[in-house]
Order: sequence, then structure tokens, then C-alpha cells
Amino acid sequence: MNEDPASVVEAAFRHYRSQDREAALPLYADDFTFTSPRDDHIDRAAFFEECFPTASRFTEHRMLRVTPADQELVFVYYEYELTTGGRYRNVEAITMRDGLIREVRVFFGGEV
Repeated sequence: MNEDPASVVEAAFRHYRSQDREAALPLYADDFTFTSPRDDHIDRAAFFEECFPTASRFTEHRMLRVTPADQELVFVYYEYELTTGGRYRNVEAITMRDGLIREVRVFFGGEV
């Protein structure tokens, strides 16, 4: 891939929101890991089985900032509203390698 890191990350979020797994899969490295307060370094297969299918939990999900730190690290600040109520903001630190998403670390920001 020769897209800039922010574009890859934005595409991954679009594919998540539209639940286009086939379009999303090629954006993630084979050794991808995902960490959040609820998940501890789960692998690519577990992420696509457990986390990727959760977009239906949101009535709204929008990116507020996509900030590349360099060619390997992108920070994403986003806001979402759950179907059960409540509006929240999180930050993700996304590590890239060779144009692919290698690691995502989610930091829960709490209710807005």
C-alpha cells in the first residue's frame, strides 16, 4: 500500500462503520493486535470475530480528529453514541507498518 497512514486509518473506520469486512481485512497486518480496557492484545482473527461486528451498537460514530504523529503512528479521537444511550469519546493510538495497521490501542475517554 502506498497510501498515507491517516488515509488507511480513515478507510478502516469507514469499513468498520459499514461492516465491510472484506474491504477492511487487507488493511490489517497478519500480526495485528488490538488492546483496549476490555481486550488485551487480541490477534487479528479475534478482533474480526469479536470487535469488528459491533458497529450496530452505535447510533452515531464520528471521527473528530485524525492526527498522524509520523509515518508509523496515527492518533484518532472520536465520539459515538450508543443505541442504549450515552455519548462517549475515545482515543486510539494506531501503529502502522508497511502501509498496514499493525496495532490498535484504545483509550476509553468516558461519557461526554
